[in-house]
Order: sequence, then C-alpha cells, then structure tokens
Amino acid sequence: MPRPDGSSTPAAEGERKYLVAGNWKCNGTLASNEELVKTFNEAGPIPSNVEVAICCPSVYLPQLLSSLRDDIQIGAQDCGVNDKNGAFTGEIGAFQIKDIGCDWVIIGHSERREGFEMPGETPDLCAKKTRVAIDAGLKVMFCIGEKKEQREDGTTMDVCASQLEPLAAVLTESDWSSIAIAYEPVWAIGTGLTATPEMAQETHASIRDWISQNVSADVAGKVRIQYGGSMKGANAKDLLEQPDIDGGLIGGASLTADFFNVVNGAPK
Repeated sequence: MPRPDGSSTPAAEGERKYLVAGNWKCNGTLASNEELVKTFNEAGPIPSNVEVAICCPSVYLPQLLSSLRDDIQIGAQDCGVNDKNGAFTGEIGAFQIKDIGCDWVIIGHSERREGFEMPGETPDLCAKKTRVAIDAGLKVMFCIGEKKEQREDGTTMDVCASQLEPLAAVLTESDWSSIAIAYEPVWAIGTGLTATPEMAQETHASIRDWISQNVSADVAGKVRIQYGGSMKGANAKDLLEQPDIDGGLIGGASLTADFFNVVNGAPK
C-alpha cells in the first residue's frame, strides 16, 4: 500500500499471492508442446504462495487442458470483443474460452496494441474486451507499459495511466478481484533487456498508487501487478523480492524448463 510519502510497503502475509504466468505467444506444435508439458509435469511441487498459469495459442488450449498438471491454470492470449455467438468470423469469444475450461485470458499485450501489419488495439478496445471476459467468468491479465522513447522522455506513468483509465471506467470495484495488471516495458520484451529491480519497483509502486487514487485503496492493496519484461530464472528472485512486484508474465523462459526457476524464485 502507498505510504504518505508515496513509497510502498509489502502486502500483508497472504494478501497477494504471486502470479507467475507463461505467455507462449505464437510458439509450439503438438509435438513440442507434449515435450514441454512433460517437463512441467515433472518439475516438482509449486510453492504454496505461487499461482501458476500458462497462456498458449488458442488452437492448443485443448491439448494443455487435457495433459498439463492440474495445479497449473490454462489461459488464452486474447479474446474477441463479442459477448455472444454470431457473425464474427475468426474471433474466439471469451464465453467459448471459458466453456472449454480455461481460467485466464491475456488482454492488451503490447504486441497486440502495436498490431501485426494492421492497426493495433486501442485502450478503449482493450477495456471493452476485459469487460466481456469478466462477464464470461474469466480472469484477466491486463497488460500495460511504455516504449523505450517514452521511458527516456519521462512519460512512463502517463502512458500507463492512459491505458488504465478506460479499464477503470468499465469495472466495478468488485470486478478488480478478477484482474491482474501485467506491467511490461515494451523495450524489455524479447530484447534481453530488463528493467533493474529498482526501476521495475518504482513503476509498480506508481501503478499501485494510481489505482489507490483512482479506484480505491482496498483494490490497490489486493490487485496483483506482474512484471513482464524478460523475466527469467536468473533475475526472478531479485525482481520478485520487490514489495510491489507480485509475479511475472513470462515469455521466452516459459518455453523451457527455466520457467520453473521463475516459479521457485518467489520469496517464501
């Protein structure tokens, strides 16, 4: 929770359980997934203070739902803005993701905000998708973060606030129990660059303070804020020791056995 001077203190014991989620992005085949699932299934117990999820390409969700260990939740990487069946060719509805047994969906990942040879998703669209996903019974990892030039010109929190404002406008206070914020500095995704633990903590604390000021202090104290910028086994412990870093949204490391080094890097 933010102190009067703007700094933060760790959550009370048990208040925020670490959330470590793998984002496989557009990676995998039936054969390679089978090998990785075997690795994860044999990786040993998950610490009691850590919640683990894997978000894979939608075509492989049934494979993971039928083969991955029960103490790892499954999620999709996006969902449609449609809240029901209909003429939405190519879209996958949040209600369909929930229907097959998933728990989570990632919304607003920087790659989708930027776009793939097409216009990217706007903050308003990301907020609308989140509303639809929560109404369908899913939990949402909502991604926010700045580009390198925005970090350098000192507007990191302005960017994060502009992405959070439409979200806050469509959620009730109780809806926030279904939300995790994934802070992902865009310049540190897939580049090998990582914000120092101190840099990441500073931004996480600012995000928590924004939520306290614009939603409620209670929500700010409970919402989990993951770090999503090239977290891996080698740096997970130092990042997760920071009082406002409540887990990670893991890219490349989630495609290897190193993912469990991150899981086990959470402070006890």
